Amino acid sequence: MEFSKMFAQNMAMLITCAYLANLLYKYAIYRMPAGFKYIGSVLLLIAGGWIATLFGFQLTKDVIFDMRIVPLLIAIFVYRSPTIVFMVGLGIGLTRFAFGWSEAAMAGFINLTILGAAGALLNVWLRRSRFGFPAQAAIAIGIINLLNCVNITIFGVIPKAYYWTHIVPYALPTSIVLCAAFAFMLRDFQKDQQRTIQLAEANRLLQKQTEELSKNKIVLEDRAKQLLLASQYKSEFLANMSHELRTPLNSIINLAQFISDSAEDTPSEEMARYGELIFHSGEDLLKIINDILDLSKVEAGKLEISSEDISLFEVPGWVGPYFELTAQRKQLAFDIRVDDNLPEVIHSDPQRLQQILRNLLSNAFKFTEKGGVELRVYRASEPQLKGEWLVFAVRDTGIGIAAEKHYTIFEAFQQADVTISKKYGGTGLGLSISRDLSRLLGGFIRMESVEGKGSTFSLFLPLL
Repeated sequence: MEFSKMFAQNMAMLITCAYLANLLYKYAIYRMPAGFKYIGSVLLLIAGGWIATLFGFQLTKDVIFDMRIVPLLIAIFVYRSPTIVFMVGLGIGLTRFAFGWSEAAMAGFINLTILGAAGALLNVWLRRSRFGFPAQAAIAIGIINLLNCVNITIFGVIPKAYYWTHIVPYALPTSIVLCAAFAFMLRDFQKDQQRTIQLAEANRLLQKQTEELSKNKIVLEDRAKQLLLASQYKSEFLANMSHELRTPLNSIINLAQFISDSAEDTPSEEMARYGELIFHSGEDLLKIINDILDLSKVEAGKLEISSEDISLFEVPGWVGPYFELTAQRKQLAFDIRVDDNLPEVIHSDPQRLQQILRNLLSNAFKFTEKGGVELRVYRASEPQLKGEWLVFAVRDTGIGIAAEKHYTIFEAFQQADVTISKKYGGTGLGLSISRDLSRLLGGFIRMESVEGKGSTFSLFLPLL
């Protein structure tokens, strides 16, 4: 009966130490790197075996009875490596020599070493077994306790008959019951740890989802602003478009009505002037409609591009006569320069190339009140561009574009300022169409502009 009390006292000390070890692991070892944390937990179990021996029941001067097998059982259930389980058994066996070198100490070392090897085999079996935890715990506890008794019988210094008649009947059942209680305490602790880990993981996922929702909210708000801005631009575009369409239509209708009502009394010279006005108004109206159709075709991917041989020396004839009158009327200098080192012929779509140049020059003249406009055609070979490029650069000394508008000026329905369309007119489609056409031709448009100092729009086309 004395052995039962001793084992219970020894187990109470182990439970106290286990609680303290749990606190140490939770607040110190757990925060260490993974390798140190693993080594720390192993050393805690070996230290637990030493403490069980320290507070064990001393039968004689050298013989100590204790519950040092409990830390080994913990290792069997906790670790996935059988090598670690064996090392725990070996470590606990070595701690027996801390209480003196004797035949009993050697027997204790051999016993724990054998139990460590058996525990390693049990660890492998447990990981492959399909039994539930109660059955696994019962088998492991039974085998370790029985093997402990056999080892003491074989290697111990206590007489065998005395050991099996006076000690085993009390010590073995008490040890099994206490080990079982400790095993289920360990199981409850593991479940609590798993719940803590799952809760921490759930909190981490929740925090991650909250951050993602926050980012998505910012993106949605940004898109909502963009949609609102696009809606505003389209509303302004429709208002401008109604004005742009109404102006030439009113001119055509009014002049046609005037001619119809007073054809007999109107001199032929004045009739010719009215006819010219009607013609120009019709051209303006047709240009607006063509711009809208071109934009819709580009967006639908149905704009066809042809490829022909184009002589670069024809370029001045495309745009010169068209804008010379505008330059004279606004008293602006207009210069066209074609470099000498260019190929005589390029392969592209002449209609679309002419459309881009006219759009760029039209904008240049529209927003330039003094100074001049220049079109220069030259060859470019820059470090950031692969190969050689043919550049059509349109430079003006007009109002320029603010830096914050450089990325929006090419969007459809947009101009640098809402007041520009009221002052200068236009639909805001020219640059958007020109950018899309340049991409269809295999090139791009680059803009350099300083507010109040003018702009340069350069069309880059690849030289094959």
